Amino acid sequence: MKRPLVIGIAGGTGSGKTTLTRELSRRFSEDVTVLYHDNYYKRNDHLTYAERTQLNYDAPEAFDTDLMIEHLRQLINGEAIECPVYDFADHNRSDETLTVVPRPVIIVEGILIFCFPQLCDLFDIKLFVDTDADVRILRRVKRDVIERGRSIESVETQYLATVKPMHELYVEPSKRKADLIVPEGGHNNVALEMIINRVERHFR
Repeated sequence: MKRPLVIGIAGGTGSGKTTLTRELSRRFSEDVTVLYHDNYYKRNDHLTYAERTQLNYDAPEAFDTDLMIEHLRQLINGEAIECPVYDFADHNRSDETLTVVPRPVIIVEGILIFCFPQLCDLFDIKLFVDTDADVRILRRVKRDVIERGRSIESVETQYLATVKPMHELYVEPSKRKADLIVPEGGHNNVALEMIINRVERHFR
């Protein structure tokens, strides 16, 4: 069995990582499996809801990346995994899991995935989606308020307290690990075609 092509897609919050991931998933449909770093936030059952809302979710230590690395290796070896599911409304990992099966292309998406050398070593292609900070914050507000039920005040507080400083400390420097920097993510048709061509070569 041919080793899967593993693509890491990083970039700041609201940069367009998910749009790029969706475009590749749409193009290659049944041949793609996606792992989201967000699902690997650590479980914090020992904390109250109020305490969980105060945690820094934009630092590397907020994630159980060791588990993600273990799961990614299993997928590369042709084994299905039970991926954790994170509940953003509850600020905690849910009791559900999602069965993820190995496929010829594995996409790993997350803001901080390039900050972990052991994870980077498993990527064949590292893409960094680079988008203007004003665009990213507007997208984040829209997503968190509409999709995740947050108040505008809580989104603003979190952005200023942790999202922005952690982006500058961890996310922005991690773009140096990328093989390709993609402005505007899935909306960049030229870059998207180049990436699609590279993936298509994997099937030859």
